[in-house]
Amino acid sequence: MKQDIKLVPLQENDREQFIKDNQKAFKYGATEEFGVRDEHFEEDGEIISRATIEQSIDEGEAYRIMLDGQKVGGVIVKTEGDKGDLHILFVSPQVHSKGIGYAAWCAVEKMYPQIQVWETVTPYFEKRNIHFYVNRCGFKIVEFYNEHHKDPNSTDGGLDEMFRFEKVMK
Repeated sequence: MKQDIKLVPLQENDREQFIKDNQKAFKYGATEEFGVRDEHFEEDGEIISRATIEQSIDEGEAYRIMLDGQKVGGVIVKTEGDKGDLHILFVSPQVHSKGIGYAAWCAVEKMYPQIQVWETVTPYFEKRNIHFYVNRCGFKIVEFYNEHHKDPNSTDGGLDEMFRFEKVMK
């Protein structure tokens, strides 16, 4: 289903709500998979910490995903030359499975035509994300970070089990 979404640059007065909406969306995915348990949470019951989100916003370009004037998600990307890093993409759980994430990703690709290779990561347990990146958006899994193969960019010792994806643009 094609959605008519818009990506709108994040406004400073929306930053706090963006962070909360992001945490809510990520928490939803984890509790769907595991129920209410603590070991997959970065801080105080959150899958993704405030510090992680703030750092992504500060280092990259953050956008609100808008549908019919309503905030339905967000995306943060960082680009350098012809390389792009999808830091965060989230859609509000209330509007999952309506094509909004895919429409947002297509909009990102159009906004950054100079990017030759996109990269992103997602936790091993986020089956919904893995399906989305591989089967919908055309990414390939290129690496699996774990205790035997640590993420060289990790700031917490690389203990998270994460898939790294790449999409080479045509």
